Amino acid sequence: MRKLMIGLATWLATAVIALPAWSAETATIWVRADASNFMPKVVDAFNKSHDNQIKLDIIPNAEIITKYGAAAAGGTAPDALSLDLIYTPAFAASGQLEDITDWAKSLPYFSALSPAHVKTGTYHDRIYGLPFSADSSVLIWNKKLFKKAGLDPEKGPANWAEIEADAEKINALGGNIKGYYFSGNCPGCNIFTLTPLVWASGGDILSEDGTKATLESPQLRAAIDFYRSMIKKDLVPAGAQSDTGANFFAAFAAGNIGISPSGAFAIGALNTQYPDIDYGVTFLPGKDGGWSSFAGGDNFVVTKGTAKLAVVKQFLEFAYSIEGQTLLAKYGSLPVRGDIAKQALKDLDPRYQIAAEAMAKGRTPYSTVFNDIINSANGPWNQMIGEALYGEDVEAAIATAQKTMQSIIDTAPQ
Repeated sequence: MRKLMIGLATWLATAVIALPAWSAETATIWVRADASNFMPKVVDAFNKSHDNQIKLDIIPNAEIITKYGAAAAGGTAPDALSLDLIYTPAFAASGQLEDITDWAKSLPYFSALSPAHVKTGTYHDRIYGLPFSADSSVLIWNKKLFKKAGLDPEKGPANWAEIEADAEKINALGGNIKGYYFSGNCPGCNIFTLTPLVWASGGDILSEDGTKATLESPQLRAAIDFYRSMIKKDLVPAGAQSDTGANFFAAFAAGNIGISPSGAFAIGALNTQYPDIDYGVTFLPGKDGGWSSFAGGDNFVVTKGTAKLAVVKQFLEFAYSIEGQTLLAKYGSLPVRGDIAKQALKDLDPRYQIAAEAMAKGRTPYSTVFNDIINSANGPWNQMIGEALYGEDVEAAIATAQKTMQSIIDTAPQ
């Protein structure tokens, strides 16, 4: 019996030694340059605390969409990608992304994830993208200029009439000081900051499913008239008309603009690069009050057929942890988990809380052809903005854009 036991023990030891050792795996993730502040921090923290590893590649903003599309078609795509959420429906429609519905819905905090991100990550009732990073559109004002103009520096405008009235008083200070600024030739800037004015007033530019253009809504026409009025009164610098986005933030940062629509990113940029500017943050209001926001940022998507799905899931779950969300917040992204957002932001500038609230209730237009109808400099949205705000025939500009946008949508995959 003793010999039998010794023999069995020896066999078991040999069998265990003979088992193949488990080895860590490395997954590759791409991210656009906009995330170069926070994404390396999250990846570094994950790599230091996990056996599995992430190899991160940062791709220039202007190249990531075409580069990923070509890589996916050629079988050389990364395992996952942090993708601008507006493009998620297009990549899902093309069949290049992994269906992660069951896993997504199994996450205990799924219902707390940014609704706008989840919506753009969904295609035909299946989930192909989950929230990763976030930004929101807000309204900022220069407190020093408000005080000089006799306005309450602690009270931001809460409707369009207040914006225009405050801008007029700022303008009256004279010199190179102007009341309001926006980038007139930047389609992305204006979808980010003008559309919330429409949403907060009860209108929209697209149907919820993205199949119908609704540019002829009275709320959009009212927003255009609001901007036209400020332009006519010379409350907006002349250079705004041709600005393709280069001065979207820089104009306010120069210190001579009273009010400007912007994004949550401006908080960190102003605090670190322009500490002498005293500013306030509030919501983008509707015509008669209320507010809305564009929920921007990235969705985390997985390349269809990747062999590193388990590693990718592990990384995203780390990013959703309080450690991950705090790192994202500290280095430039709003939290995407609403249930722990306040905790993740607790040690940061309290103005981030306003931006986080805006993002949590923000919206994002849904379309499989977002770039063609909105983001393109030659698309119908940008053409309409230029012609309607600075041209003579507003009705014709809107009607043409409506027809062109609907035509593009009708030929797109739905």
